[in-house]
Amino acid sequence: MRNVNDLSVQELLALAIALEEEDERIYADFAQGLRQNFPESAALFDEMRAEESGHRRRLQEMFQQKFGEHIPLIRRQDIKGFVARRPVWLARPLRPKTARSEASSMEQETRRFYEAAAQRTSDASIRRLLDDLAQEERSHQDRAEQLSEAATKQGAASRESDAQNRLFLLQIIQPGLAGLMDGSVSTLAPVFAAAFATRATHDAFLVGLAASLGAGISMGFAEALSDDGTLTGRGHPLLRGVVCGCMTALGGIGHTLPFLTSRFTLAVAIAVGVVIVELGVITWVRHRFMETPTFSAAVQVALGGAIVFGTGILIGTW
Repeated sequence: MRNVNDLSVQELLALAIALEEEDERIYADFAQGLRQNFPESAALFDEMRAEESGHRRRLQEMFQQKFGEHIPLIRRQDIKGFVARRPVWLARPLRPKTARSEASSMEQETRRFYEAAAQRTSDASIRRLLDDLAQEERSHQDRAEQLSEAATKQGAASRESDAQNRLFLLQIIQPGLAGLMDGSVSTLAPVFAAAFATRATHDAFLVGLAASLGAGISMGFAEALSDDGTLTGRGHPLLRGVVCGCMTALGGIGHTLPFLTSRFTLAVAIAVGVVIVELGVITWVRHRFMETPTFSAAVQVALGGAIVFGTGILIGTW
């Protein structure tokens, strides 16, 4: 993957064209998914789709004027710092709140890209176009934040609250949840495999501690290096890395601490209880902040945890 700062002006324009085309299709999907139950919201997404189409045409005309007819294919996933877009067809039934949140994130990211790209070119006409598009994307972001199921307008205080909640979700909840899920689930197998293989609680504790800390360090580095936050607004990578790493280690240490006791049966019983609590917390966080239905979140988390737990016991009793 390449950084935005490493792209030429020609490549920046090609990437901008691809972004506008992708956003246009996503808005069309939003409009189609909301049309039956929320026609007013669907109409607004239709307008945003048409405006994205206009942006794409202006960028194509500028590219053809400056660089010729061939436009290279440079995609979002080829550039470091962009958020991967979840396919709309996976989010069924589509909710206006989900569409609004996704649209606001998309527009914020695209605006940041245009602002960064405008600083990378000395061509006055290209820079003016990119600056204009950045301002138009800002108005799109404001419009996306104003959409709701009941009305299309919100007060300034509400928009500010939504912005703060979105930043908290991007910078703390998402990396923390990813770490907690990885730490709670991935360390089940080594901890319980060691426990049932050795019947020694001290050995199981050392294995669990090593697995938890190792996973925390690994996940922390992975999160910090995945995105510098320049385009996505997800905040400083160090903060996200620390949050993700600490929550990963915490998720594993939780069911490791019971093995400090020398009584094997008691330690296993307490550890199983802690695992149930951990999976319950993960389910609640996914439902509360990620808008995942409670039953769906519970089934997914419990199924994954049960498979890993069973794997650890199977290997430990082999």
